[in-house]
Amino acid sequence: MASITIRNLDEAAKQALRERAAQNGRSMEEEARLLLGGINSDQTSTNYQRDKPISPTSYAPLNRMNTSDGETIAISKVNSKAFASKRILLIIGGGIAAYKCLDLIRRLRERGATVRPVMTKAAQEFVTPLSVSAIANDKVFSDLFDRDDEHDIGHIRLSREADLIVVAPATADLMAKMAQGHANDLASTVLMATDKPVLIAPAMNPAMWSHPATQRNLQTLQSDGIQFIGPNAGEMAESGEAGLGRMAEPMEIVHAIGHLLVPDDAPKPLAGKRAIITSGPTHEPIDPVRYIANRSSGKQGHAIAEALGRAGAEVILVSGPVELPDPQHAETFHVQTAREMQSAVEKALPADIAIMVAAVADWRSVTEADEKMKKENGKGPSSLKLTENPDILKGLGHHAKRPSLLIGFAAETQELEKHAKAKLKRKNADWIIANDVSPEGGVMGGDKNTVKRITSSGIESWPKMNKADVAERLVNEIISHFEVETLEV
Repeated sequence: MASITIRNLDEAAKQALRERAAQNGRSMEEEARLLLGGINSDQTSTNYQRDKPISPTSYAPLNRMNTSDGETIAISKVNSKAFASKRILLIIGGGIAAYKCLDLIRRLRERGATVRPVMTKAAQEFVTPLSVSAIANDKVFSDLFDRDDEHDIGHIRLSREADLIVVAPATADLMAKMAQGHANDLASTVLMATDKPVLIAPAMNPAMWSHPATQRNLQTLQSDGIQFIGPNAGEMAESGEAGLGRMAEPMEIVHAIGHLLVPDDAPKPLAGKRAIITSGPTHEPIDPVRYIANRSSGKQGHAIAEALGRAGAEVILVSGPVELPDPQHAETFHVQTAREMQSAVEKALPADIAIMVAAVADWRSVTEADEKMKKENGKGPSSLKLTENPDILKGLGHHAKRPSLLIGFAAETQELEKHAKAKLKRKNADWIIANDVSPEGGVMGGDKNTVKRITSSGIESWPKMNKADVAERLVNEIISHFEVETLEV
């Protein structure tokens, strides 16, 4: 019904609805449904309410937008305003992920941005220019030698009129052209001619992403100031292929664009704060081949580190072995074991904030065999003597240099609230972010999370969100915490 109503509106009304939806962090359809139904969308389902001052920065408290599958997307109100009247040049590369660009265009336009699409020849094999043009409400540009477009040096005009250039999907070929300075079609020529920020969302087979040539190109582009979002890990379009190479989801790209559109001189609410984050699993060796580990992907910890960095904090990320690129806004230290992680965290002290997200192995083998342990026929399995690993969160909670805000994560499969409350007290933490990691939930290794924030004041239940949105919301809570602390002082 909302879609029919929107189609029947005149252009002025559509624009007003578009601006209202962007301001509230919702889609136009959702905004229309709320208006028609008279629903108060600002109600929240929490177990307690706490008055919080609203941040005057781009990291204001979040609105929530519900999707058709029940997922909730967290959007910063002021960040949504950053899109208004902005011109985004979207270069669509030739990969199967090109279909996601239709949703990306829609999300950007809902927030008030103008999207001008450029499609490579290969991209048109996956998505038709007609579909892209209809969603963008603009012409698709694809030919470097188009008579009509090039009479006024169109490729220069396209590169200069935009506020931001987004390349999605950025294929291995497009990345190679950018890194080597090729300009043999409209897309590569625009990228060579621009003086505006460029954000790219890589998408390719894992073998292509990990290829030394692609990694060299990645380093070159990063040193040239190109910004990246993704790639993510997961299943590929090719049967039986999985790994790092999936294009970031449209809403993840929208978040990244929103932060790039915030002026460089905008206030950074966590400027001057130092944060230590742990992320991923630990690998506890048994012998040169085997180790004790878990299914943690590091996605949540890495997302939090990136969000804190964008908010202005100095971020130290201590990462276990993961298949993720290092966050751009953090200094990353790579470790393997729990003891290495503990040592790296303690060396990073003092800090204002510490968030222990890593799924640290509780146990390790007392001894590590020098050679691969062999089975001996008829003698049964070898015995493995275990000892407890150091408790990094508890150690920080009772440390002489304890951070002023200490946050732990609790991954549970039963009695979530009971165990999280006990952990809050036992570890002397300020907050515990608790999540159910039962296999049916798909949290471990997945892209979404449903958490509860446990504090001494009560329990706050958060809806199902992408892990990047959980990170954004957590950072907003951290900002509010320090604002309240400042007011009390």
